[in-house]
Amino acid sequence: MNWNFLQHPDQLQDILKESSEKNILIFKHSTTCSISRATLSRLERNWKDDEVDVKSYFLDLLTYRELSNKIAEQFDVAHQSPQVLLIRHGKSIYDRSHFDIDFMQIKTELKN
Repeated sequence: MNWNFLQHPDQLQDILKESSEKNILIFKHSTTCSISRATLSRLERNWKDDEVDVKSYFLDLLTYRELSNKIAEQFDVAHQSPQVLLIRHGKSIYDRSHFDIDFMQIKTELKN
């Protein structure tokens, strides 16, 4: 996966703008959580860039917890860890957490 690292609150405005032209995926990761590590590993192993048209953002939510809270507020999605959000036209159209994060489901959502 080609991750763009989400580290600054002003990047949320960029995501809002980008999402009007391209699907955006945000992965919120806890570096101390074994479930988060396993979910991230499974997602990256199964990810196929040629099968999806999406720009992917990675958030280390322990380092950037305030930013994680802003994401939850901006997209009206309860904070989870790990968590994936798909953003289209400035709105979260899909979110999953823990072992519900699955490449095939994400791929299906991106085709809708």
